[in-house]
Amino acid sequence: MDRDRPPLRAARAAAAALPALFLALFFAYPLATILERGLWEDGLPLDLLGSRSTLEIVWFTVWQAAASTALTLLLGLPLAWVIARFAFSGRALVRSLVLVPFVLPTTVVAAAFLAVLPAGAERGIGPILAAHVFFNVAVVVRVVGSWWGRIEGGVWEAAATLGAGPVRRFTAVTLPLLRPALAAAASLVFLFSFTSFGVILILGGPTRPTLETEIYNQAARLFDLQAAAGLSLLQLTAIALVLAVAGRLERRAGVVVAVAPEGEILRRPRGAERVVVPAVLLSFGLALALPPLALVERSLSTPTGYGLDLFRLLGEETAALLVPPWHAVVNSLLFAGAATALALLVGGLAAAAIARSGALWLDTLVMLPLGASAVMLGFGFVLAFDDPPLDLRGSPWLVPVAQALVAAPFVVRIVAPALRAIDESLREAAAVLGASPARVWREIDAPIVLRALGVAAGFAFAISLGEFGATVFIAQSDWPTVPVAIFRFLGRPGAVNAGLAAALGVVLMALTVATVLVADRVTSVRRGAL
Repeated sequence: MDRDRPPLRAARAAAAALPALFLALFFAYPLATILERGLWEDGLPLDLLGSRSTLEIVWFTVWQAAASTALTLLLGLPLAWVIARFAFSGRALVRSLVLVPFVLPTTVVAAAFLAVLPAGAERGIGPILAAHVFFNVAVVVRVVGSWWGRIEGGVWEAAATLGAGPVRRFTAVTLPLLRPALAAAASLVFLFSFTSFGVILILGGPTRPTLETEIYNQAARLFDLQAAAGLSLLQLTAIALVLAVAGRLERRAGVVVAVAPEGEILRRPRGAERVVVPAVLLSFGLALALPPLALVERSLSTPTGYGLDLFRLLGEETAALLVPPWHAVVNSLLFAGAATALALLVGGLAAAAIARSGALWLDTLVMLPLGASAVMLGFGFVLAFDDPPLDLRGSPWLVPVAQALVAAPFVVRIVAPALRAIDESLREAAAVLGASPARVWREIDAPIVLRALGVAAGFAFAISLGEFGATVFIAQSDWPTVPVAIFRFLGRPGAVNAGLAAALGVVLMALTVATVLVADRVTSVRRGAL
């Protein structure tokens, strides 16, 4: 056993080193390049950062994120309550379907909400807020609902015995107990809305810019890299402040409650709940189904009636793309597959290092891309990989690298807990009985780890399919992805272009939904097996 320790330590060091090097090269280096361009090379554009227009952009960015967060919490809590506290037919399917909007590509959701808008209706703050609620309600259901579903029911029964009515129990008992989960969900929704790109770019238009869309405008449309770098620094500072405030709120909101294993306190609705629970499920079902159904209807609508004409046009040359639109579907599948393989390699090795040696520094490092702006990341790629020996901008395979950066944190969050759940005594007992390390891995670790990797692969694939913020900067004109193709079609006038965007959106939505449902189903099976 002693002879195995140095090779084992070396293997663990290598498992931590590879993800660290990957993140240093493709995350830290691009951000450092932005810092260099913004601070040292040309100097900060103080006139731009202090201008009235920039202050208005910052105010709108913060305001719409705060409004989106408040609306998402307000509208998501009833659904979180129903799923967390009640047993009903199809509950597992409802939990899976609620997750689907969260992983839908932003361009697909934006195209769906455009299809919902009445003819002639203007884009603006209303569609933006609605789309953000549509996206982020799953965060409230999963984060708050998981906490809500584990609080012992005796606390409400005690309050009722003391004469507290439903409203009083909710304000005096439920809300205080939910404060940690509410703080966590609110911080996530605010961060996602603050860094929202595709939704605001498409639904907001030029009159509703945020920091994220203005970085894109300065870099990709006006070619003012100094201004884009300065705005990127401003956004990076704002994100750091948001994360610091969110962490402080979560720590201050901490409460100790009696908890039960998730699912043990589920009960059938009774009394007025028999009306309220179906009403909540029906209302949310209609609200979450309306945009996708409108997108499907738009993709089938032709001047001569309903048909598949727009889907047939996906195989023909168009003015918006250098290749037929179906090539974008193939490109997205290829890039997502490569990104998934890379995310599994990087995230899997990081998860192994975190689970076995408690490398908290690596855990923090892997999570950083989730807090960074995707547009800022794409802009950093443009600046960092434009000169030898790292002249990679001409390579289409820079796209899956960017996608893997976003997907790898999800791999870590799925695989690391599975590795920690393996009982170390089983490994030790197998070794005492003479099993080799390879057999220990094959008989004990592999069945659990491979299932977790399968779940992680599904989510990484869905996330990579829909990545848009970084991809729009680095995708080659002859190698577009579906989100980029949708954006280009929506940027051109005419009903045919809007219809082609809808048709591509339906294809991408179907791929994403299928991937997420399979991955979530595997997750449920894994929970049952463990």
